Amino acid sequence: MRLNEQGLSNKAQWEEKGYNLPKFDRAAVTAATKENPFWIHFGPGNIFRAFQANVVQNLLNEGLLDRGLVVAEGYDYEIIEKMNHPHDDYNLLVTLKADGNVEKTVIGSVVESLTVDAENRKDFDRLVEIFGKDSLQIVSFTITEKGYSLVNGKGDYLPGVPEDFANGPKKANSYMGKVAALLYARYEAGEKPVAMVSMDNCSHNGDKLYAAVNTFAEKWAENDVAEEGFKAYINDASKVSFPWTMIDKITPRPDASVEEILRADGVEELDPVITSKNTYVAPFVNAEECEYLVIEDAFPNGRPDALEKGGLMFTERETVDKVERMKVCTCLNPLHTALAVYGCLLGYVKISEEMKDPELKKLVETIGYVEGLPVVVNPGVLDPKEFIDTVLNVRIPNPFMPDTPQRIATDTSQKLPIRYGETIKAYAASDSLNVSDLKLIPLVFAGWLRYLMAVNDNGEAFELSSDPLLDTVCPYVAGIELGKDADVETALKPALENATIFGVNLYEVGMAQTVCDYFREMIAGPGAVRATLKKYVS
Repeated sequence: MRLNEQGLSNKAQWEEKGYNLPKFDRAAVTAATKENPFWIHFGPGNIFRAFQANVVQNLLNEGLLDRGLVVAEGYDYEIIEKMNHPHDDYNLLVTLKADGNVEKTVIGSVVESLTVDAENRKDFDRLVEIFGKDSLQIVSFTITEKGYSLVNGKGDYLPGVPEDFANGPKKANSYMGKVAALLYARYEAGEKPVAMVSMDNCSHNGDKLYAAVNTFAEKWAENDVAEEGFKAYINDASKVSFPWTMIDKITPRPDASVEEILRADGVEELDPVITSKNTYVAPFVNAEECEYLVIEDAFPNGRPDALEKGGLMFTERETVDKVERMKVCTCLNPLHTALAVYGCLLGYVKISEEMKDPELKKLVETIGYVEGLPVVVNPGVLDPKEFIDTVLNVRIPNPFMPDTPQRIATDTSQKLPIRYGETIKAYAASDSLNVSDLKLIPLVFAGWLRYLMAVNDNGEAFELSSDPLLDTVCPYVAGIELGKDADVETALKPALENATIFGVNLYEVGMAQTVCDYFREMIAGPGAVRATLKKYVS
């Protein structure tokens, strides 16, 4: 059983093993898509393969769409060359349901894949051709938040960007430079309308994409290497839009246990590829069943109405913002971060196992329902309480999802100000709520500072997950040892007064002393983290 056109010609063999196969005429869909593409997506990673590609497949199966997807990769060309092409653009979606059922689907909605490589003239010329098509309605992205940045952490332009500013759209080589160059090709083809839709998991994602493209338009105009009209084109919302979106679906790295299920079925060539850019990619993706994609309804060239029937939610920008804040600041992300920090300290290796821990379960329930929910603005399209119910009762406890606290603990310093700081600010601004009522959010802060010691609750060393501020924050706790007296206030003060880390100055809102007290209890010796949790959570 090989995952390619030839291997899938024996449909009965796949169906006998319980695989859902594409039900549409793929050859006809491919021909129609190549002639009149309507949606091209940049970033063929796990979230895209598990979510957007599956939505389009379902609509193709139902006869509600007659064209599929084109994907493009602008950072790591080996993904296309070593994964998409050998499998004829098919991939396997393994949906791990909370009830223990495993749903296996062969996704065939992607019918063309290209590298965004200016040196590969065949691929790049095809991209220019696609961007010149009247039919193109959606250009979407899942390239991670940093993919839109033109500068590094110090504010210096990334390699290739200044050269692109000087050389213009015909010689662009940076990722965002090439995206802007393709949009310039659409401008040259008659200022044709299109929606540029970031679907990355970051706040106001459309603004990040716009900022990058607009910077190129301005620099090219300044340097007289592109028409001044391009700047007006991308700033005319009736021609080019940059909608905000909120996406939510957990798609962990392809797991060995899932790979074993597929191998037992007889599926061949499942070995993952680790590219020269250290991208880990496999022919399959494992994902949870729950998924949400809320999109600002701003599509200058229209969009298929069928997408709503696929479960995508289209609304106004303000509602997208409310949904994003609901998820990131209250109903999901803060709960995940709390479990990540304490999961590492208490030796857990699966997030789902933590929901069997009475203290950790009560911790996230209280943060979500008691401390967070009172300041959530109901977006209308999703009910906040029902969202938390699903997160805590279905999504996080799903024992078949191979997600780890160590993965979620990555970049925690970048997450704390949004995931908790916004709630603290809302309490501080409220006439009826008091910051002093927040008991467990400061417990997460104290837990994170205790985590930075890189010693678990048994007194054993462990490896911290990657985080850009580790070199800054770890020295604050470097001289502290379990079971020994320490001047906690002096050690932690630089962190607690840093609003960049926590979203607010914890001294100014009256939370710093609480965090210090919790932390002091957690360093009393081995087992002190568990004892502190029991004391304050129960």
